[in-house]
Amino acid sequence: MKKLLALFLTLALLLTGCQPNSETNTGYTKYSAQFYGTFDTIVQIVGYCETEEEFAKYAGQIKARFEELNRLYDIYYEYADCNNLKTVNDNAGIQPVDVSDEILDLIEFCCEWYEKTEGKVNIALGPVLSVWHKYMERYSADSTDAQLPDPEELRALLPLCNMQDIIIDREAKTVYLAQKGMSLDVGAVAKGYAAQLACQEAYQAGFHSFVISAGGNIVTMDPPLDGVRSGWGIGIQDPFTAEELGGGNSIDVAYVNNTCVVTSGDYQRFYMVGDRRIHHIIDPDTLMPADYYRGVTVITADSGIADLASTTLYTLPFERSKEMASQMGWEALWIFADGTVEYTDGIIPLLRDRGGATGLLK
Repeated sequence: MKKLLALFLTLALLLTGCQPNSETNTGYTKYSAQFYGTFDTIVQIVGYCETEEEFAKYAGQIKARFEELNRLYDIYYEYADCNNLKTVNDNAGIQPVDVSDEILDLIEFCCEWYEKTEGKVNIALGPVLSVWHKYMERYSADSTDAQLPDPEELRALLPLCNMQDIIIDREAKTVYLAQKGMSLDVGAVAKGYAAQLACQEAYQAGFHSFVISAGGNIVTMDPPLDGVRSGWGIGIQDPFTAEELGGGNSIDVAYVNNTCVVTSGDYQRFYMVGDRRIHHIIDPDTLMPADYYRGVTVITADSGIADLASTTLYTLPFERSKEMASQMGWEALWIFADGTVEYTDGIIPLLRDRGGATGLLK
């Protein structure tokens, strides 16, 4: 919970403009709300509405959708009102499971992007990630006796991690994991995917000027209706100060609308083995934490894609990582262990310090 509180404080600092509710000369007022209990993070909503009741209605809709999707995509707990991914995992090698369209859509989305990302986002890696999860739960940054999983134990699980063994029957609305012992883990994409769905649905319902922050996933919609700004200012976390009280500093601010900003970093969940930082972003090729960067930020239109994109780029060496970003049309920023920062050309005009963006109406 301490880590989550620090993360919340970080987001409060980095989501620029998130002061208490304030009136404007446009007829709209800025409101904010936050909730915890979905996708292991605090979700913050900031938006402009004509009345508090209107904002509360949309915020309630977003919260309810996050809660529903959290239940469906949960791999740890079962719920009486639905079959979820835990149900699918529990029936691996036994029988197909009736599931909702939201689960079918997510799994098909992940299968499609497994191919596009050269296997770097593998939701069938659950058996390996389950071992890592136990170690992450057992140790902390302050542990003096922390260890790594046995590499042989991890490699022995690979036969249970084939994406081809995920059998989807769209007509019957079922999912079947072909081997007993298989399990799905959608941690690299579920939060961003859920945020995209919730934001799209709120927008279609009439909520237009708002931003949602869910951990390292930020979704912006139409510009703030304050008569001053032309874009939402989103701080990019400095990984070297992320563990400081209040969440540290930002290395820059990106001004964006109708797009998503997602960051993967080694400072979000980790423990230490000697002087080595052991974090939660596992490379499917090595089965070990990727160590090319301290952080990678991706800006692109879809939050689900941005979520898996930041993980993918984080697990690739820089030249290939930058090449893939270019091929996919993702804007990205890489922060290396020595403090060096690299950028795609397209992200620079969006940045306050690098490109001179102000986010102000002209």
